[in-house]
Amino acid sequence: METNKKEPGIFDAPYRALTIGIIIAVTTVAFEGLAITTIAPNLAGQLQGLHLYGWIFSTFLLSQIIGTMVMGQQINRRGVYASFIISFVFFVLGIVIAATAWNMPVLIVGRAFQGFGAGAIVTCVYYSISLGYPDEIRTKILAAFSSAYILPALIGPYVAGLVAEYLSWRFVFWLVIPFIVLAVALTLPTFRKFQVNREAEISNGKKEGYAVLLAVGTGMLLSGLGSVTEWKGILLALAGIAIMIQPLRKLLPEGTMKLKRGLPTTIVVRGLFVASYFATESYVVLALTEVKGLSAHFAGLIVAAGALSWSAAAWLQAKLDANDRGTGRQKRVVIGTGVMIIGVAMVIVAIASSWGGIWLAIFSQILSGFGIGLAHPTTGAMALQQVEAGKEGEVSANIQFTDAFSPGLSIGIGGALIAVSETFQWGILKGVILALAVQLLFVILSLAFSSRELYARNRL
Repeated sequence: METNKKEPGIFDAPYRALTIGIIIAVTTVAFEGLAITTIAPNLAGQLQGLHLYGWIFSTFLLSQIIGTMVMGQQINRRGVYASFIISFVFFVLGIVIAATAWNMPVLIVGRAFQGFGAGAIVTCVYYSISLGYPDEIRTKILAAFSSAYILPALIGPYVAGLVAEYLSWRFVFWLVIPFIVLAVALTLPTFRKFQVNREAEISNGKKEGYAVLLAVGTGMLLSGLGSVTEWKGILLALAGIAIMIQPLRKLLPEGTMKLKRGLPTTIVVRGLFVASYFATESYVVLALTEVKGLSAHFAGLIVAAGALSWSAAAWLQAKLDANDRGTGRQKRVVIGTGVMIIGVAMVIVAIASSWGGIWLAIFSQILSGFGIGLAHPTTGAMALQQVEAGKEGEVSANIQFTDAFSPGLSIGIGGALIAVSETFQWGILKGVILALAVQLLFVILSLAFSSRELYARNRL
């Protein structure tokens, strides 16, 4: 009698179309978010809007937060099928507006629609993962989800630069439409089967309002951090923080501000190490080009080493999760954040030292990528595992919000430290080291909180 049963996989017939559609959707959104980095100076110059350059990025970030939170509520009202169609319309409308923009204000409006659609699409994807896959293979699709960011990180800015150089920067926007249409065609048949949970908690619109208020406060904070050396900048940043406190309390899981055990701490742990990774990546490129004198192309290859390491570790944790059936998830988060600490500390040494800096930088990115590759999909699985019935949409929004909000905040803090360093003529090297030191602190806190969870669980 045959007793061996084949382990289910994300590319098995029942899941194949949904899996491919999810991967294409996430890859497309990631490409659109990353490719703009290369073409932004060109399009800002052509549209005579260099004074609005920063808002090309911040508008996308803030509207992405709104899209994440609003769609988290709308999924509970309308279901994932209708919500995904709405998200798709916003995203494509933003692409069309940006691609046809005749001045910077119009482009920024397009970026706002794109950001809203991007946040909403990924929230729908997270929700579909919680409903469309059994727990034993959920980390596998989350690993694929994480890996879907790798290819855009590796080639997105490079491809966008080539397209802008040989065709036009407008084609960088047009390029993604066929792919997002394909993703919709593959996922909608499965989404149609998901039933609206009539027992889900439906908000009265306050949470959507809090999302907008949070975006306003975040915008004030980021604007204030950009001019923190002036008293007006300090007041603006403080006002932004004051505005953000209440929305954060309302939009994150109850107990997050107090680090309550379970889902709240999982969200905080994830936010801290995600913030550390992406901010460190940003300042590594800056340091390697401005301090070490490397070309941007070579610096990008060093960062790519971290992306590849992330991908490898994400698939490794999926295998480990299948072997221990999820019992080792908390331990893998502790190990991942611990490895990240070594990586971030090593990159500080690489930047500050005059010997072996390049090789240390490469190895540090490999370590950081491996650490987040273990922790990132694992915390996603842990959060979805702890979700209450009827709140899948909200928790999906919490995850996506954390991944969008925390890096923007940490990068802004780092940028303020570099600005202070320049103001006091300390030099860019000290400014970058200060920025990286903040990221080291964030990942140390992430390890401390995740270790506390592991210790408490082992005592039970």
